[in-house]
Amino acid sequence: MEFDVLVVGGGHAGIEASVASAKMGAKTHLLTILVENIGLASCNPAIGGLGKGHLTKEVDALGGVMGMITDACGIQYRTLNASKGPAVRGTRAQIDMDAYRIYARNLVLDTPNLSVSQEMAESLIVDSEDSQKVIGIKTNIGKTYFAKKIILTTGTFLRGLIHIGEVMSENGRVGESASRNLSQSLIDLGLEVGRLKTGTCARIDGRSIDFSELEIHHGDDPAPHFSYRTDSQTFKPIQYPCYVTYTNEKTHEIIRSNFHRAPMFIGQIQGIGPRYCPSIEDKVNRFADKERHQLFLEPQTKDESEYYINGLTSSLPFDVQEEMIHSIKGLENARITRYGYAIEYDFVQPTELHHTLECKKVKNLYLAGQINGTTGYEEAAAQGIMAGINAVLALKKEKDERFVDRFGDLEELVLRRDEGYIGVLIDDLVSKGTKEPYRVFTSRAEYRLLLREDNAIFRLGEYAYQLGLMEEDQYLKLKQDQEDMQRGMEYLTTHPMTPSKENLAFLESLGEEGIGDKSEAFLIVGRDSFDNGKLRRFNAMFGNMSDRALEQIRIQSKYFHYIEKQKESIAKMDEILKVKIPQDFVYEGISGLSLEVVEKLQKHRPSNLFQASQISGITPASIDILHLYIHLRSKKASE
Repeated sequence: MEFDVLVVGGGHAGIEASVASAKMGAKTHLLTILVENIGLASCNPAIGGLGKGHLTKEVDALGGVMGMITDACGIQYRTLNASKGPAVRGTRAQIDMDAYRIYARNLVLDTPNLSVSQEMAESLIVDSEDSQKVIGIKTNIGKTYFAKKIILTTGTFLRGLIHIGEVMSENGRVGESASRNLSQSLIDLGLEVGRLKTGTCARIDGRSIDFSELEIHHGDDPAPHFSYRTDSQTFKPIQYPCYVTYTNEKTHEIIRSNFHRAPMFIGQIQGIGPRYCPSIEDKVNRFADKERHQLFLEPQTKDESEYYINGLTSSLPFDVQEEMIHSIKGLENARITRYGYAIEYDFVQPTELHHTLECKKVKNLYLAGQINGTTGYEEAAAQGIMAGINAVLALKKEKDERFVDRFGDLEELVLRRDEGYIGVLIDDLVSKGTKEPYRVFTSRAEYRLLLREDNAIFRLGEYAYQLGLMEEDQYLKLKQDQEDMQRGMEYLTTHPMTPSKENLAFLESLGEEGIGDKSEAFLIVGRDSFDNGKLRRFNAMFGNMSDRALEQIRIQSKYFHYIEKQKESIAKMDEILKVKIPQDFVYEGISGLSLEVVEKLQKHRPSNLFQASQISGITPASIDILHLYIHLRSKKASE
C-alpha cells in the first residue's frame, strides 16, 4: 500500500501530524498499536499549564486539534499565574481522559484523506539504491506500507521497559507491548539513540477517598478555553473540583526505609528522568529537609470514579506504594486501582534533526514527540503538527503537481524563537540536544512578552490559512481584528489626553482616576482598572470591535514600551544574523567559545552568522561573541 505520508503512533504527536497532513490534501495513513487508545492520556489527565498552555494555543492557531478536543472534554479549567502578567499566565484544563480518547479517535477516523490501521511498526524499509532514504514500514503482521514521507511518533514504546519495584516488564505503556525492533532500524541508519526515563503515579478508587478534611480547588468562572474556534459566550462547561493533600513525616520515613528497593537508587534504571517532574522517592531523597510535599487529587473522568495523585509519581514496589499512600490524609483507606511505575525507553538525540524535524542523515524520515527527548502531551502535539506540515510542504518542494500551486510561497515551516514557543522548543532541541526529558517553560523564551497565550492566533493564524488549516470565515474575522488592532493602537499612540475639565469629567464617568498632566492615551487604556466596556466608550472607533481585538489593544497598551524594546531587540538580532564571516576568520582563541563550538565552526565554516546559528550546539550567546569579534576585527582593519 502506498501513501504520501505514513505516521507511526496514535498519541498526541501522531494525531496532530496525521490530521494536519490529511487536511493539507496528502493521502495519509496512521499506524497505531491500539485504535481505542488513540489520544490516551498515559499520565496526568490534564492539558496545558505554564508554558504548555502556550504550546496548546499555538498548535490550535496553526490548525491543530488538541485545544478543540480539550474544550469539548474538559472537566475543570483554570488560568495559572492569573495575578501575574499575561506573558507568564498559563491555561490548564483537567480532562475527562475517557471522553478525550474517544473524541480523538473518532476525529481521526472521520478525517478525509486519513486512514488508520491497528498494527505495530517493526522496521523501516530502505531504498535499495540509497541506503539513507526510507520508503516504507514493515509491521508485526508482515504487512508493508510505502510512503513518500514517514513520521515516527513512538512515545515511550521504543524498547519500553516498565519498573514497579524489582518487577520489570517490556511494555510501552501498561497493558501494551513495547516496540522491540524499530530502534535497531534507527541505529542501523546511523542515528544516535539514547535512553530516557519517565514515570507516573498510582490511581485511586474515588469512593475510597475521605474528602472531608481536604482542601478543595474549583475551576475558574468564567472558564478559560483553548481553541479560537470555541465561542466564549456559550462556553459554560460543568466543572468538577480537585483536592489538595500532603505527604508527611510518616510518608517520608516509609519511603526512606525502602530506598534499597527503589529501582532508581539500586541501578536497575539506566535512563535519565525528568528533572522538573521527579518521583516522590527522588524528592524525599533530594529535599530531605522538607517536612511535606503537596499533592493534588485530580478526577480522571466526570464520573469521579478514579483519581490521579499528582505529585506522587513512584516506581517503588506495590506494597510500599500501598503503605505510603495509606499514610496520607484522606487516603488512609484508599484502594489503588493502578500502581505507579517508571518506564525507560529509547529516544533519538534531536541534534540529528533539521528544524523541519526531518532527519539530517536519513531522507524522508521525520521524528516528533518523546522520540526526540521531550516530555509532555503539549510538546508532543507541537512537534507532531510541525512534522505533519513540513512533510507535506516537502512534497511541494519536490514538485509534486498536486501541491505546487498551494500553500503560498511556503516550502517549509520553521518558526523563529520570536514567533512562538514551538520555535523555542524545536530550536532548543535541534541546536542543543538534550540529556534529560525536555519540557517547555516560559523562562526558555527570550521574547516571552511577545509570545503570549492570548495572541497565538495573531502570531500564527496567517500560516494556518496559507496551509489550508483555517476556514475562510475564521480568517476573515482574524484579518478584521488585526486591522482593528492596528487602527486602535495608531489612535492611542497619536492622541494624548490633556487634563481639561471635559477629559477629567469623562474619566470620572468611566470610573477612572484623573490625570494631572498631558498623558498618552495608551497609558490610560493600559491601566489594570480598564476593561473592554470602558474602551468601547473611550472612542467611537472601538465600539464595534470584537472582545478579542479589544483585549489585545489593552495588553499592548499596558506593555507598550516593553513590547517596543523586544521588537527592537529582534530587529537588531535580524541584522546581526546577516553579518558575514570572513573566509579566513580564526575561531581558536576567542574567549567565551567552548572547544566544542570552535570545532563545529571550523568544520562547517559558515559564511554568515545566520548559517552559524543553524549549527547544532551554537547558542545565541556564541553568536553574540562571534559578532563582537568580527566587529573588532573589522574595526582594527580599518584603522
